[in-house]
Amino acid sequence: MPQLPQKKVGIVACSGEEMAEGTVTRLAALKLLEELRPNDTVTICLPLFLAGGEGDRAFARFYPTIAIDGCELRCAARATEQFSGKPAAEIVVTDLVAEQGLTRPQGLRRLDAAGKQAVDITAQRAAVLVDELLEKRWSRRAGQFMEEEAPAPTGNGAGAGCACGGGIPVQKVVVNGREEVLIALPAILDQFRAANKPNTPDTVRELLEMVKIYNPIPAEEEEAYLAVLSQLVE
Repeated sequence: MPQLPQKKVGIVACSGEEMAEGTVTRLAALKLLEELRPNDTVTICLPLFLAGGEGDRAFARFYPTIAIDGCELRCAARATEQFSGKPAAEIVVTDLVAEQGLTRPQGLRRLDAAGKQAVDITAQRAAVLVDELLEKRWSRRAGQFMEEEAPAPTGNGAGAGCACGGGIPVQKVVVNGREEVLIALPAILDQFRAANKPNTPDTVRELLEMVKIYNPIPAEEEEAYLAVLSQLVE
């Protein structure tokens, strides 16, 4: 199997700037990433994600994510689900504030005391969710949890990271006239080249089977994928 990054949790924070809760989401995400769980999380930039950032979208398909939204519109959660898959967990600040019986935050660039309190409880709730998600087995192929649960190592990384630089290798290919982004393909090809695999039908079939571990390949399109992959094997 190719060497891929350790399992982490992606954090997608709302980008809303017209309400204090939007500021709460960003500050809570920053607190989580830099203070509470720096070794276990990476940030997913929502504007870049929406604009088509391959690294962020690949990470959100490959690993579990937490969407932190300011209000019931759930922009971060909806965007994640539309482009990569349903978030593994969600936090809505307005709901959390109501649940905790707190005063609604005020202020945009500078939060009031209630806003700062909301930042703390949001970050703490997210930290609990991160811990729970890292204890569950995540299916990279299906983009969801497996039925069985087993402890997963969290690694010893340092500092907050970004999904766009998270090391998820992707490569674009054209299949049946449309562009597809295949997760882990560069790493798999490197492994085949290092092993001096010959360009034979058996090798290409083996390559496809490994690609299918990380990407959903429709059975009726396997032949088309085989034709594309055969051109990539040296």
